[in-house]
Amino acid sequence: MGARRLAAATVVALPFLLGAASGSPDVPADPVFRFGDPDVVESSGLVVVDGLVVTVNDSGDSGRVFVVDPTSGETVGVTSWSPDPVDVEALAPAGAGHVWVADTGDNRRVRDSVSVLRVPVGRGDRTVDPEAYELVYPDGARDAEALVRHPLTGRLFVITKGVFAGSVYAAPPRLRADRPNPLVEVGQAPGIVTDATFLPGGGGVVMRTYSSAHLAAHPSWEQVASWTLPRQDQGEGIALAGSGLLLSTEGARSEVLRVPLPPEARTTDLGSPAWTALRWLALARGLPLSVG
Repeated sequence: MGARRLAAATVVALPFLLGAASGSPDVPADPVFRFGDPDVVESSGLVVVDGLVVTVNDSGDSGRVFVVDPTSGETVGVTSWSPDPVDVEALAPAGAGHVWVADTGDNRRVRDSVSVLRVPVGRGDRTVDPEAYELVYPDGARDAEALVRHPLTGRLFVITKGVFAGSVYAAPPRLRADRPNPLVEVGQAPGIVTDATFLPGGGGVVMRTYSSAHLAAHPSWEQVASWTLPRQDQGEGIALAGSGLLLSTEGARSEVLRVPLPPEARTTDLGSPAWTALRWLALARGLPLSVG
């Protein structure tokens, strides 16, 4: 193998080598459920929708997402579509009963564009024909495993997976299906980000790697805090669930864990427009405002 090919292979393999022995066994975590569906073998994205957990397999699967009841771990619905995606890597909330599916994986950085699809989810199986929205980077192909949606504006952000650092790209405020949608770089991210989620008020974003979590303020994308995550074989999913986070990992019958948010997360989100509005409303009406 030549030096150039060896270097390219190392870049592709390094994230997986880093994930093989990641996390800390000392971090407290509560097991929530274990995926019971034998078809869920590479949980690579995680979203909570209407009390149900939605996940998607990593690259190589057909076009489908799984809806799981967290009380049992059993799949209660599958949404399928065609044609098959290239490399699905993440999910993001998309309003009531829907998720955004991120077909954004590109380990070898050869794709001219990537895409996102908005698909319905819920109990029961369904086959759909979702609209695909093409996204184009301003500076060449990138590999990305994280997609987030701002809870107030609905704007999508793609977070790339660089070895030492990544970038955050904003999609247009309104996506067009009839033409490519240009992405704009708006911030920096840690290296090896495998998934992310906004805090409920939109004032902060939690990005996970195989072994750690990083809280960034929005819209500055400046880092506020970081902490070690529990050990997982190859952790690639994170979702907001109440006052905590759900974490998933690749592997058959893998376990989903729940960890608390750090105090900095609450402080960061209290500076968001949503919480600012709530505080003024509470003051105007003489009501107490607490954050759980």
